This record gives sequence, C-alpha cells and structure tokens, in this order.
Amino acid sequence: MKIALLFDGASALGKSPDLLILETVEAVEAVLAAEGNQVVRVPVHTDGRWIERVRRTKCDVAFNLCEGIDGVAELEPTVISALEVLGIPFTGSSSWTTSLCLRKHVVNAILDRSRLPIPRFAIVRRGDPIPAVGFPAICKPAAEDASVGVEQRSVVRTMRALSERVSSMHERWDEVLVQRYIDGREVNVGIVGDQVLPVSEIHFDAMPKGMWRIVSYRSKWATGSDEDSGAQPQGPAELPAALTEELQRIALQAWRVVGGDGYGRVDFRIDRAGKPWILEVNSNPDLAPDAGLARMARVEGLDYGALVRAICERGLHRERPSTLDQWALAQRLSGVAVEGEGAALELFAVGQR
Repeated sequence: MKIALLFDGASALGKSPDLLILETVEAVEAVLAAEGNQVVRVPVHTDGRWIERVRRTKCDVAFNLCEGIDGVAELEPTVISALEVLGIPFTGSSSWTTSLCLRKHVVNAILDRSRLPIPRFAIVRRGDPIPAVGFPAICKPAAEDASVGVEQRSVVRTMRALSERVSSMHERWDEVLVQRYIDGREVNVGIVGDQVLPVSEIHFDAMPKGMWRIVSYRSKWATGSDEDSGAQPQGPAELPAALTEELQRIALQAWRVVGGDGYGRVDFRIDRAGKPWILEVNSNPDLAPDAGLARMARVEGLDYGALVRAICERGLHRERPSTLDQWALAQRLSGVAVEGEGAALELFAVGQR
C-alpha cells in the first residue's frame, strides 16, 4: 500500500525546525514502513505545491499529521479540504469538524445547545464590552490549539484584571474566549474510531504554590520548567466507576455532535461537587508516541504501532459516498425520479453546467 505522510513542512523544515514534528513523522513512518507499506513524505508549505505532489503520488491513503501550515492552526482545515477535493482517503476528521473544533466559542455553543455541560462563556471582539461569566475566569484565543496564548495571567479574579488581559490579547488575536474557570481535577478522554479509551488525568500536585492549576503553553512545551513539572499526566485516572462511565459517555456524545471521525480527545474539568465540564473537543490531537492519546491507548492495551495502524485503517476504509451517489440522492429528495445509472449521469451532467 502506498501512503502519503503529510506534515507541516514550513515548521518542521524551516530555519528554526520544529524537531517534535519530525520526531512524530519518523515514528509514524517507522510503523507504516514496518508493515511493508511504501511511505512518501509530503511536507506542506504555504505555496500550495504540495497539493500537486500528493496528487501525483497516487497514494491509497494520506496519513495527515498536519496541524497547521507554518504553525498557523487556522490553516489546518485547508489541508484536509484539499484532500477532500482530490478524493483522496485520509486519516482523521473532516475539514468541517476540524474547523468547528478550532473555533472554541462555536463548538461550545453547539455542545451547549445539545445539553452537554459547558462552563459559561462569551466571545470578545475588539471594542466589545467585557462580558460577565463569573470569577475566576480564564481567557484564551478563540481559534488556537496547543495552549497557545494560555499562561498563568490567563486566569483572573477581577473585572479589572479581566479587562487588562483581554486588551493585551487583542494585540494579537481578534477574538478572545472568556470562560468561567472550573477549579478541580482535569481529565482527558481519548477516542479512536468507535472506541473510547481509558480516562487520563493531569495531576497538579507539584505545581508551585500560588500558580493556577492549568495546562499552559509552558507546561506543554517548556520542558523542565516549573509548570511542566507541575502538570503531569497519569493514567488511568482514579475515579469512581460511575464518574468514569459518565465522562466516557459525554465524550462520545460530544464527539458525535461535532461529527468527529478517526481519532480525537475530549478534555474535562471535574468541579468540587464531582460534576464534569467539557473544556475542549480536539480533533486530530497530537499523535507523538509520548502524547496523551498514545498514553491512553497503551492503558487500553494498544501499543503505538497498533494505534497508528488503527488510525490508518479507519482512514482507508471509511465510507465516502461518490459525488454521483450524493447527487442522485439529492435529486430523489428533491422530488426527481432517478432510474438507473444513465439517468443519474445525465442529471449529474446537467447539475454541473
């Protein structure tokens, strides 16, 4: 089988290369190659030339590790859109789901409308009044991932501090999410295909006194820092069976609401009363061998190789109706009788004029 391995080449191969991206690429490539597959690396750059390259590979499936282009998370869905237009099977969620999950306030509104537990939130654009969501509150960029823009000063206790933080964030981001901060335990639930993985927990026991117990940018990427040491993932989480089942049920429901496919992760906070609250739904989360999804999979009995293979198989065999089938169905649901392939082709041709 021929597999195109897509990744953010602008970040991984730039003047200051992101070695973490390359390490994940090498790890995934090693698994796929060991199975006898032909793996072709396709670095993604902003010039768009990668699109023609992936088309010419005539691959059976694209294994998509691209979480943005040149580090810009908002461009992640465009990579998936190109694969969808080309009709190339790919791993992970659709461009629509990925776009939705990237827009925190939009996905929050949809999940809240679906009666899932979402902490009170509001979106603030430049010139908007500061909303009241209660204190403490936390401020995040509305369309970033990897905890970009999240630090200790992101959590505030007063309206003055909130106003100052929002103002400073507007220097970089047009839209800022303001949300009620939930004090309590933080847990993650991974999903691979239709399988919900064991719940993992972020332990903040070693977080220096006076610091907020959050997963900040420094805790994720500043290895050896006080916040890195203070936010340690462990699994499985030691929770009552009923709460574990509730978390997994809510996670799977949220994943289905956003149309998730392939693999994902839902992050929660559990408040002092034991109630779970959804923080984020992450489509196509970090797939590094030491990342959260791989750790949760190991607890389930899936080693890294098995995880990568499962994701690849899901992408390869996921059912995607042909454009012709979709057009014929749309015609039938519009009151037009479609009988036989010839009629369907004729209607399709008319619709393309």
